[in-house]
Amino acid sequence: MTSEIILMNGYGLYVWSAFSFTLISFVTLILITRKQLSNEKRKFASRIGFLSNEKLKVVKLQNTNKEILDIALNSKV
Repeated sequence: MTSEIILMNGYGLYVWSAFSFTLISFVTLILITRKQLSNEKRKFASRIGFLSNEKLKVVKLQNTNKEILDIALNSKV
C-alpha cells in the first residue's frame, strides 16, 4: 500500500520531485517576503521617527499611514 503511493505506477519520481520543488519554492518565497516586509517596516518606522510633532499628527490622520502603523504595531512577523 505505501509503496503504491510512493511509486504511483511509475510516475512517483516525477510527482514527488515536482511536489518537493513547489514546496521548497513556496517556503523560500514566504521567508523572503517576510524578511522584506520587516525591512520595509523598519524603514517606515525610522522615517516617521524623524518627523516633527505637527507632521506626525498629519501622518497619523492619513488612512494609508494609519493602516501601516496599525499593522506594524500589531504584527507578529
